[in-house]
Amino acid sequence: MSSSSAEVSRYALSFTTGGLLEREAAILAPVYVERRDWVKVRDLAVEQNLLQARTYRTGVRLVRETVKRMSALEDREVEILADVTASERGHIMWAAACRRYDLIGEFAEEVLRERFLTLAGTVSYEDYDSFYRSKAMWHDELDAVSAATYRKLRQVLFRMMVEAGFVTAKGAIEPALLSARVAECLTEHTPNDVRFFPTREV
Repeated sequence: MSSSSAEVSRYALSFTTGGLLEREAAILAPVYVERRDWVKVRDLAVEQNLLQARTYRTGVRLVRETVKRMSALEDREVEILADVTASERGHIMWAAACRRYDLIGEFAEEVLRERFLTLAGTVSYEDYDSFYRSKAMWHDELDAVSAATYRKLRQVLFRMMVEAGFVTAKGAIEPALLSARVAECLTEHTPNDVRFFPTREV
């Protein structure tokens, strides 16, 4: 494998800011619809503190991460973000996180959805640890993560699943009830992005 191809396959691990960020997405979606430029959205959101962060540094970090995930969405998906229900918005932002971060997407498909389909009933930190170890065999960057960052990545991922309504605080898996309009957006992708959800829909 060449160094360039190895570089392409590296996992991005910068998703430790916030959780699902669905509230933030609802605020920034209309700004993007008006301007159609993520750089302008980011600059305006930081300048006017649209996400109402307590400090400038926190605001910058929150805006940057929200924009990074939202930019993984199609324009049509961004357009409906401000008009859908909180549950639908959570589903769209879960898809955005899975598209932006391969580690999240692979966990969603290989662990969360698989455990749902096989009626395992729960997903735990131990399941994540086993998944992470298996991926670390092929990804040196995972071994390089500090213990504190490792715990943070795991904590944020589980927080996102709870906020999306897929997992209870005790780890029980809840089926994703996708609305017709969200399911339509997900199925327009190849492969089908429904694969990221605990559902029997295809």
